[in-house]
Amino acid sequence: MVVIQKRKGDTKDTMFRKFSRMFMDEQIVDELRKKQYYKKPSLRKKDEEKERIRMRARKRRMARSFKMK
Repeated sequence: MVVIQKRKGDTKDTMFRKFSRMFMDEQIVDELRKKQYYKKPSLRKKDEEKERIRMRARKRRMARSFKMK
């Protein structure tokens, strides 16, 4: 649950920015989208494996770019 407390000197804009940032950090929207439809366990496992492979490749690319510099 996202709770924002107003401090002295905070404007509506800063409060909204804090709320938006905390809302995104909590990943509430992503979780709702995942739970919106039922996904078979076998498909869920395949998706998780694809995500792991994608992240592994991304880390390798990042490591290579730092070694080149």
